[in-house]
Amino acid sequence: MRKIYSLLLILLINFGFAQIPEGYYSTATGTGFELKTQLYNKISTHTTLIYGSGLWNLYPTSDVRPDGYVWDIYSTCNFIFGTVANGGNQDDGLLGTIECQRFNKEHTFPKSWFGGVSGTAMYSDAFHVMPADKKDNGARGSLAYGMVGVATYTTSNGSKIGNCITPNYPSTLKVFEPADEFKGDIARNYFYMATCYENVIGSWQTLDSTGSGDTVLDGSNDNIFEPWFLNQLLIWNNQDPVSQKEINRNNAIYAVQGNRNPFIDHPEYVCQIWINACNNMSTTSIESASIAVFPNPSTDHKVTINTTLAIDSIQLFNLNGQLLLDVNNPIFNNNSYTLENLPQGFYFLKLSSNNQSLTKKVIIN
Repeated sequence: MRKIYSLLLILLINFGFAQIPEGYYSTATGTGFELKTQLYNKISTHTTLIYGSGLWNLYPTSDVRPDGYVWDIYSTCNFIFGTVANGGNQDDGLLGTIECQRFNKEHTFPKSWFGGVSGTAMYSDAFHVMPADKKDNGARGSLAYGMVGVATYTTSNGSKIGNCITPNYPSTLKVFEPADEFKGDIARNYFYMATCYENVIGSWQTLDSTGSGDTVLDGSNDNIFEPWFLNQLLIWNNQDPVSQKEINRNNAIYAVQGNRNPFIDHPEYVCQIWINACNNMSTTSIESASIAVFPNPSTDHKVTINTTLAIDSIQLFNLNGQLLLDVNNPIFNNNSYTLENLPQGFYFLKLSSNNQSLTKKVIIN
């Protein structure tokens, strides 16, 4: 019955708010950061939900899977909505030491990054505070999102923790990589935060004592993000387009919070705002198919790079981000270049060509 009730609520919301409200974005007429400010003026004034009951009561309509269970962004657990006393798995301060015992509320944009002050609009903003397995949520902490090389922790849906291999950021940064099916959701959460809190986010850069927020935020109220992180968000936004799940969630939150995520309604706004970053995005990475690295894994301490591209540099990093090899303008023979005498281990091979780059994982057994 619980599952049927949740599904009915979703259907009601879809029927009630199947379309973007007429005229909602009528003032969004600019481009660049002017457009972002116009969107800020539209969405920044909204109802501040109670962090406890407000979100717990919202989730059964905003984050319900088709089978009626909780749509958790970090696990595949079949969590039941509601308190433990009523047969649910909502966090009660107990358990959560392993996956699938309890779910709680995850600030996808860590609360420590904005000072962690409860009672503020951003503290309980449902657009970025999402249900998540308690164990996995605790493991992530306030880590920045990024691309992981070797995982030191992996969740049941494939999210993982490890050293960062996102292009243009050293792998010494420890990050959390969400599962592929949620990367676009996360990116649009961050574009929303950059817009809804445009008036204050420029002061958040150094509030996080761990320094994690400082690696992501650039201290401005227009561009908001450091180049490496913005590029990653743009890629995730493109690779994982808006889903029906996000549309349903947007509508459900609008029903109680009174504002919308513009980047779910209009994904094209992203590149209408961050114009330069979008224009440069296509020149920051090489298509993986254009370069072959083999054998990988290798058992004879060497790998061969095969490509018809003009490679400007070859760099090899270890797991700690230490540069082990740096070859400028390598000479290829029949479109091939071989790295030899490589010790056993796991490496990141970065290849650069005409201001583009590609990083590949290499294993030497």
